[in-house]
Amino acid sequence: MPKLKTKKGAAKRIKMTKSGKAKMKRSHLRHILTAKTTKSKRQSRTALYVSDANMGAVVQMLPYG
Repeated sequence: MPKLKTKKGAAKRIKMTKSGKAKMKRSHLRHILTAKTTKSKRQSRTALYVSDANMGAVVQMLPYG
């Protein structure tokens, strides 16, 4: 069976932790920040873990973790 290809766009955005969770940065923090509330900008600075429901899609994009 041939090797599986990694989706390189996902590999640049999602990192796998040692416990097997997928960690990524939140979106909407690049421009037009004056229209966003201080609370939403502050919460967007923290990391985000992929939910269990979407973990199957991440495993397909990153087959070798």
